[in-house]
Amino acid sequence: MSTPAPLPPPTEAKTHCPYCAFQCGMLLGLAASPQRTVRADPDFPVNRGQMCIKGFTSAELLVSRARVTNPALRLRGGRWNSVSWEEALGFVADKMSALRDQYGPDSLGAFGSGALTNEKAYLLGKLVRVGFGSSQIDYNGRYCMASAAAGQNRAFGIDRGLPFPISDIADTRTLLLWGSNCADTMPPIMQWVQKHRARGGSLIVVDPRRTETARNARIHLQPTPGSDLALGNALLALAIDMQLVDWDFIQERTVGFDNLRRSLAPYEPAQVERMTGVPLGQMREVVRLLAAESSMLLSGRGPEQQSKGTDTVTTFTNLMLALGKVGKPASGYGCLTGQGNGQGGREHGQKADQLPGYRSIEDPAAREHMARIWGIAETSLPRKGKSAYEMLDAIGSDDGIRSLLVLGSNLVVASPHAQRVAQSLGQLELLVICDSFWNETAELGDVFLPTKQWAEETGTMTNLEGRVILRREAVTAPPSVRSDIEILCELGRRLGPAGAFDEEDSEALFDELCRATAGSRADYSGLSYDRLEAEQGVFWPCPEAGHAGTPRLFQERFVFPDGKARFTAVAHVPAGEEPDADYPLYFTTGRYKEHYNSGAQTRLVGPLMQARPEPRVQMHARLAQTLGVRQDDYLLVESRRGEVEFRVTVDHAIRPDTLFAPFHWGGRQAANLLTNPALDPTSRMPEFKICAVRARAVTSRREPATP
Repeated sequence: MSTPAPLPPPTEAKTHCPYCAFQCGMLLGLAASPQRTVRADPDFPVNRGQMCIKGFTSAELLVSRARVTNPALRLRGGRWNSVSWEEALGFVADKMSALRDQYGPDSLGAFGSGALTNEKAYLLGKLVRVGFGSSQIDYNGRYCMASAAAGQNRAFGIDRGLPFPISDIADTRTLLLWGSNCADTMPPIMQWVQKHRARGGSLIVVDPRRTETARNARIHLQPTPGSDLALGNALLALAIDMQLVDWDFIQERTVGFDNLRRSLAPYEPAQVERMTGVPLGQMREVVRLLAAESSMLLSGRGPEQQSKGTDTVTTFTNLMLALGKVGKPASGYGCLTGQGNGQGGREHGQKADQLPGYRSIEDPAAREHMARIWGIAETSLPRKGKSAYEMLDAIGSDDGIRSLLVLGSNLVVASPHAQRVAQSLGQLELLVICDSFWNETAELGDVFLPTKQWAEETGTMTNLEGRVILRREAVTAPPSVRSDIEILCELGRRLGPAGAFDEEDSEALFDELCRATAGSRADYSGLSYDRLEAEQGVFWPCPEAGHAGTPRLFQERFVFPDGKARFTAVAHVPAGEEPDADYPLYFTTGRYKEHYNSGAQTRLVGPLMQARPEPRVQMHARLAQTLGVRQDDYLLVESRRGEVEFRVTVDHAIRPDTLFAPFHWGGRQAANLLTNPALDPTSRMPEFKICAVRARAVTSRREPATP
């Protein structure tokens, strides 16, 4: 009997895109020369063979010459010097230990990322609270998803970006996208939108700009920036007046409607029409369409990144609950999570007030549970710390941190009032950057620890639907870099209790995370690596191994003890900063299709930079004429915090009172030099989407430079 011929080695590895929360499945070529191939995975049910230009070019990062491959310390005088891992980690641990001894545990802080795997997010929270003994941890998801999370928790008792699979979009009769330009920021989602339209569905887009997404819409509302909350309340008031609310649903499945109804008296439609600039006829048509047999409202960062973002999201949940849509087929409210692991990253302990599984760090039962998992006394577990911007802003004060460990965040580009943040970071006694590439924040650092990239290590991610997926190691990393898990565990062994950080295997860490979430709102305890791989992901909550997962939430009850959703009355208030005589224009920010977040990765990819080599300010032709600028001229945009020179794009796709620019660049091209750090009182999210500016034509230019 002949021996069967051995199978040829695989030529591709299944993995997932390193960028947004869609987490497209991809097939990465294993032949490294001359360039790794990338294909969209036709079998992954989320993207179904589609990807955007960022995903198709992502393999360039694996062979980039800009890759940092050796640890480095900054010497006196500012020069950087390559050192061994032992020297780098020893320096960090010794300095942190000395600062902790002198100033207390809360002098040590960490800033995480929505790009980290679930295992890393969990481990970072454990390191700070158990290893450092500190309360000072937050992450860049505070800049991205915090208001949507707070609004959903307020209404439903739980936060999962989409409480239904992405494929449900195709089946809804009416789809309202509020403040999301997903055609550019998440292009593969448009296959589901186009399928929705092909089936006769109606697309409504709310955005001050006529974006690529808005061009696909049946109705496009262009409200005054910052008026989203008033518009949401007005739509609900009209729904009541037009007798389109679902009284049976309200009575059986919700509480608080009578109080909410009384609060809507000030939102007389004609007054809201003047405030928002949205015609009453359009408002009425939107309400009629949302009252169809199925409808969903999905929000993006536009209404969320405001100092009233949580209350604005609450108007959306109020509206969809009143119409009786939440928990119904192809219906409800959801938010389009931005970062790759923006969902999982906010579930497992990176937030200042949160323990794994969405447990509150102030809840006695949650504290006891995590203390048992971690083998520590509950009394040694810190309380909640400062939120992201507040932690950075407090540097230099008596209760501010003196050391900061940063994983996967480019703070001086991504934070509001960026110059203030850069100044604050400069006051630290120790700034440690863990990343694969140099960035603007590293310029201010003391230690750089080079890390593995997404395709070089194994871990889990949770996409915008709440689908937990496994991303296997596909290629081998350079020998001189380490994973974030190795770095965090080594620091934990040097700074924390004996035995608490001995486990570096990602699968074992995931098993620990699953045990930690048992019984919580975000229950992963029925998950395993083998199961995630076999089933192409599983939706949480999944409380036991035999559980099928939960693709659709709220079909029978909400996550409050009585099972009922909550209406909450919210009132419109002005933005933290409104235009005035000195700064007469609105300024707002967003993304380009070709770039991602702070651009630390995408600005290193040739095809992406060729397509979008610079940030441009978008302005209406009427405003351009008033200011005396033309297409491709330069415009100086000034706020009370800073100034930026942008090349101009002139069109009619934006309101005449508004300027728009992307936030992917740093230095003097950083849009966040202008933005206002006014914080939402509930979510503590900064107001990235609205600030007051003035503008004038540039007669002589300065070359962009790092501040």
